[in-house]
Amino acid sequence: MVKKIIAIAFLVALSGYAIFQVFGEKDPATGTQPGEKAIDFELSTLDGKTAQLSDYEGKKVIVNFWATWCGPCRAEMPEMQKFHTENEDVVMLAVNLTDSEPSLDTVKEYVEEGGYTFPILLDKEDIFRHYQVLTMPSTFFIDSEGIISYMHLGPMTYELMEEQVAKMN
Repeated sequence: MVKKIIAIAFLVALSGYAIFQVFGEKDPATGTQPGEKAIDFELSTLDGKTAQLSDYEGKKVIVNFWATWCGPCRAEMPEMQKFHTENEDVVMLAVNLTDSEPSLDTVKEYVEEGGYTFPILLDKEDIFRHYQVLTMPSTFFIDSEGIISYMHLGPMTYELMEEQVAKMN
């Protein structure tokens, strides 16, 4: 009888923990879908600074999840650089899935060789999981109020970025 009571108490506690994990950590006003407020995050940058998404509220932001080993990511990076250079009023944040990389030096070398000047954020906190990123690259277009206006799966072109940013407030 005592074992049953202990087992039931354990299951109740485990169920409560699971419910908290699913429903307790997420702010109901935020999400990952167009029309929802983007989930805030703070990450270290490749150059040793930190960047927090909410610091850019009031600006249009493109958040791109990528990795050096991802062929489609490599294909879109020059397009992103061109867009970044020609649209200084739009913030480009490239979130690297750092734990999936062979080393941090691999990321540094790739960025230096490509001449990429937009901020490279190092996702050692698994922010990509909060954004439910399953496809690489994945990009979120966030308007000046912090609302996701568009989500794009796969590589972007300059024209796509231009089109989506024009639709944002």
